[in-house]
Amino acid sequence: MKQTPSIQKHLEWKGKVETRVKAPVDTEEALALAYTPGVADVCLAIKEDINNSYLLTGRANAVAVITDGTAILGLGNIGPEAGMPVMEGKCALFKQFGGVDAIPLCLKTTDTEEIIRTIKLLEGSFGGINLEDISAPRCFEIETRLKKELDIPVFHDDQHGTAIVVGAALINALKVVGKSIENVTVVVNGAGAAGISIGKYLLKMGVKDLIFVDRFGIICEGDSFESKTHEEVSHISNKHHLKGALKDALVGADVFVGVSVGNIVTKKMVESMNDKAIVFAMANPIPEIAPDLAKEAGAAVVGTGSSKHPNQINNALVFPGLFRGALDVRASDINLEMMMAASKAIAETVPEDKLSAQYIIPKAVDKTAHENVAKAVKMAAINSGVARLIN
Repeated sequence: MKQTPSIQKHLEWKGKVETRVKAPVDTEEALALAYTPGVADVCLAIKEDINNSYLLTGRANAVAVITDGTAILGLGNIGPEAGMPVMEGKCALFKQFGGVDAIPLCLKTTDTEEIIRTIKLLEGSFGGINLEDISAPRCFEIETRLKKELDIPVFHDDQHGTAIVVGAALINALKVVGKSIENVTVVVNGAGAAGISIGKYLLKMGVKDLIFVDRFGIICEGDSFESKTHEEVSHISNKHHLKGALKDALVGADVFVGVSVGNIVTKKMVESMNDKAIVFAMANPIPEIAPDLAKEAGAAVVGTGSSKHPNQINNALVFPGLFRGALDVRASDINLEMMMAASKAIAETVPEDKLSAQYIIPKAVDKTAHENVAKAVKMAAINSGVARLIN
């Protein structure tokens, strides 16, 4: 085991989250209320009306953060045990920025049906489910099925959290360069869970011309596809039926969104883009193109997935506030309206007088951003009819 600074801290922490006792149990009287015999009254109240579980237990503020270990960060399929440090980190962020009690659960199976059944069996213990780092295309079916079959919000952060934060960054980047979302051409490189979700989301935000590129090249309607998902997105993208590789897609494009691998975009490719180009090179740990090279090539606004550079496009800005807002009104779903509200809230956290090419998005540790997301999501849930509490 290498003795890196992070490993040294993890040896010290021995986990990033822990259980804290809220109810006193240090006297016989207190124990009789919190546990037997008094707790029987609570059990019977929940038996009478299962909704009382939200009032009488911690369920209303509890989220399960669930992975099968198949797509952990940029490390790939490293297994559930190796994914636990990431899940614990997510749980720490849930608590720090949303006040949400999140529990990391790493499932030792990659079987789609087994994962779905396991999560369905857990439903009664949680107010929401955050799916994390599950490889495509299984993640699409798992989320779609669970959203239909569960009565609590289900959210795949790699898909939608990333899409929401990219949407927020694009809102402000377009302000900086003076372009409208309806008139830009967007190229999304990387057609996995994140890339496809980002592309679909940007189309719903108003983008009219979007091109997906995977490792085989531009996705074009009429081509043959191994992936059903790629065939589906071919019908809603690449309206000019371009063929070729990434370099061909970028000619005349206004926006590049990378969720792929490092160092695959060259200065020449960025130079071929439209004036005042926007480059979101979010591959980690190495971006698709180094920010300084992108700027030298003429990019007006550059963002990455790294905190080492300005404009870190980080989905940690999304999920704590998103679930806080959803839980506060006991939402049955996290829908498009709530997601759009989150993007707008993140973007509006950057004051207009401070907005610049170097500052289009708040830092992930900006508590105001998380509070704004929670408020906006809560109102969107109420207005869209998925809230079960109006408060």
